[in-house]
Amino acid sequence: MKKILIANRGEIALRIIRSAKEMGIKTVAVYSEADRNSLHVKNADEAVLLGPAQSNQSYLLGDKIIEICKNLNVDAIHPGYGFLSENAEFAKKTEKAGIIFIGPDANAIEVMGDKLAAKSAVKKYNIPMVPGTDKAITDIALAKQIAEKTGYPILIKASAGGGGKGMRIVENSEIFEEQMNLAVSEAKSAFGNGSVFIEKYIDSPRHIEIQILADKHGNIVYLFERECSIQRRHQKVIEEAPSAVLTQELREEMGKCATDVARACNYIGAGTVEFLYNKGEFYFLEMNTRLQVEHPVTELITGIDLVKEQIKIARGEKLSFNQNDLKINGHAIELRVYAEDPTNNFLPDIGKLKTYVRPQGIGVRVDDGYEQGMDIPIYYDPMISKLITYGKNREEAILRMKRAIDEYNIVGIETTLPFGKFVMENNAFLSGNYDTHFVQKFFKPEKLKNKDSIDINKIAAIFMSGLFNSSNNKPTQTNSDKNNFSNWRKNR
Repeated sequence: MKKILIANRGEIALRIIRSAKEMGIKTVAVYSEADRNSLHVKNADEAVLLGPAQSNQSYLLGDKIIEICKNLNVDAIHPGYGFLSENAEFAKKTEKAGIIFIGPDANAIEVMGDKLAAKSAVKKYNIPMVPGTDKAITDIALAKQIAEKTGYPILIKASAGGGGKGMRIVENSEIFEEQMNLAVSEAKSAFGNGSVFIEKYIDSPRHIEIQILADKHGNIVYLFERECSIQRRHQKVIEEAPSAVLTQELREEMGKCATDVARACNYIGAGTVEFLYNKGEFYFLEMNTRLQVEHPVTELITGIDLVKEQIKIARGEKLSFNQNDLKINGHAIELRVYAEDPTNNFLPDIGKLKTYVRPQGIGVRVDDGYEQGMDIPIYYDPMISKLITYGKNREEAILRMKRAIDEYNIVGIETTLPFGKFVMENNAFLSGNYDTHFVQKFFKPEKLKNKDSIDINKIAAIFMSGLFNSSNNKPTQTNSDKNNFSNWRKNR
């Protein structure tokens, strides 16, 4: 494998390019017109324009990407995450063209991409599953009977897709029919597939996932867990590894289940098995057949470069370690730094990065694809970067995250940095006693507004108190004054 095309953009494309370069592999970037000056374009050995900014005219053009590979003698495609990464048809076409797809085969993607097919595949391994149906339901009367038998509250879920689309919580039978119709309609609109199924609604779950690696020689290992319970709109914002609540026994049990899920679909490569956890019990949720956004926290506690392992597996190598070789070392936390306003229901806040200064120092990692002066385009996911901190224990990782957030200076757009600071100072998070409803239970937007608002009276008092040196028209700044000014300068 001498040349890889990265069928993606932004921070993940740059992340893959770096690992490939360290392996002596040439890289090809593809880009849209909106990403012409992006870092992944500058850092790749070659770069090819795909088309206009819209994804369906650029990054989702699978046939065009395969054609580029043929023209440039590319050996393999790495899809990153999102876009074509879980597109079974694209994986199939890639292999048919004689190009290696760095990921599982089309069958595994297909099976695990459909939640009902996934449930059916893992049945023979006795994987714990949430009570409910394992078949698609379209008959509303029958669905209502099943809901009654399962017991309210229940969850109606789209069989295809994720991200909270096509999902409805139903508290009682009176609203069941209305919610069922809404779920089917939303699933059709989002995924082109109106299939839904019913599960018992777990009231206060934690979202815990297990990272696995599987080679082409039958070896499968799990690289421990990631806690992903802090979410907004059913999408993750903060992840950590390991979880604050799992015992070693539970960790091993969940790890075994995760490797069995991989066996159930003959999985090859890096994948993630997601579980709901509640009061000592866990249930299989789904499998993500790709690299996860939050993979850095696993890399930091294991010392393993997951992208390099993906590439090695794709070119037929055996895993160079077994389960007994893997150990958890320290603790890592990731904050997804989105161009979103936490005080306004996390709505996207697109604009120019007028100031962009990354935090530095021991135990701080920033995976990003932007520089100062660049625009955050409206066409793609609003994530600016992933801020990851590592410590010898959870307390050190949290303290380091707080310091890193304070150092991270972004001006021009609102970001999730203040929300991250709020979480790091929240007692529920600090104690480890939280679940997927953290935002609803604890986060009050007005707390950030009050904390970050400009206090005009305080500023006036600083100047009137003699701190302003009239001889040179510059403030004589003490440490406390610096804090007063930086609070209203940053993240605006």
